[in-house]
Amino acid sequence: MEEQGRLLEGLWGEVRELSLGNRIQRLDSAPTPLQFLRDYVSPNKPCIISNAISHWPALTLWPNLSYLSSSLSDSIVSLHLTPHGHADSLVPLETHQKEETCFASAHVEHVPFPCALDLVLKPERKNLVGYLQQQNDCFQEEYSELASDCDAHIPWATEALGGCLPEAVNLWIGNHSSETSFHKDHYENLYAVVSGEKQFLLLPPTDVHRMYIKEYPAAQYSYSSDTGEFRLELEKPQRYVPWCSVNPYPPPETKEIEMSKFPLYFNGPKPFHCTIKAGEILYLPSMWFHHVRQTSDDNGCTIAINYWYDMQFDIKYAYFNFLQSIHYGSTTLMNYDTSKFTLSDGLCIDANELEAEEANQEDTKDE
Repeated sequence: MEEQGRLLEGLWGEVRELSLGNRIQRLDSAPTPLQFLRDYVSPNKPCIISNAISHWPALTLWPNLSYLSSSLSDSIVSLHLTPHGHADSLVPLETHQKEETCFASAHVEHVPFPCALDLVLKPERKNLVGYLQQQNDCFQEEYSELASDCDAHIPWATEALGGCLPEAVNLWIGNHSSETSFHKDHYENLYAVVSGEKQFLLLPPTDVHRMYIKEYPAAQYSYSSDTGEFRLELEKPQRYVPWCSVNPYPPPETKEIEMSKFPLYFNGPKPFHCTIKAGEILYLPSMWFHHVRQTSDDNGCTIAINYWYDMQFDIKYAYFNFLQSIHYGSTTLMNYDTSKFTLSDGLCIDANELEAEEANQEDTKDE
């Protein structure tokens, strides 16, 4: 087991030294299909692209919320409601006189867009966070009136990824309270921010053991507008969801406990941190673990649209499944030298540290 642990920890370092480096590369313009395929898709390597969507009318139209409300005045949209902005995340739940951790899904209502937007911007109650999203090609299904404001696909990505159009195009409208917990997707993801900013923490598929993936019982929020209260109940029949156990931003009162429970995450190489600003695209390769926070614009919301392209279930997928099948029972890092591949030597992510590092990264761009 000790030798196995050393090999896995060596892998984390080698993938950064030989392929990823210590920061996400930035491009000043859209790559050619060949460059995108060769330099990013094939090596499963993320990048941030500026000036690739500057021709979109959405960049000037969508921050005008009156335009959105007028264009979508007759549209019924999916509004996700949670008490704290954490949907599809791990939440403690009291069951049968004991507390257990469950995988909680949001309460979903289908309401006219203007009403939904008002609730996102001005919630009726303190512990009520609305997020306009639905991961089912919702841009086509619920927001088709906005189709002319942006591209139906990303042309250079479509060509690089085999010529097939995206499996789904999703729109996301939320405020600063919405947060997405660590997870991975089996899609090649082109994530375009239209308004506000998104902050991503990224880890490559090779770091799967650091995510402490476990199966958690599925639960569902229900919300009563009359009482303003949420209820969280386990699904029946019972269902289990494999999910990442790590919260990268533990509150001060539980920070030491979280760090002791998940040392492979907190003591290993830092996750890649990047901020995606309005007008930029993040290429998020398939199977990369990602955690997302957001910063609202002057109107109080963040707007993004993402394109999910089918991934190739090729040799990389086979390698990942093999790696994930290896049991790693170590609760501590052995002799891992984190300083070589991390951007600072603190164990937990610190907001001020990240802002300083992000400023430094702005000076390092790949043409």
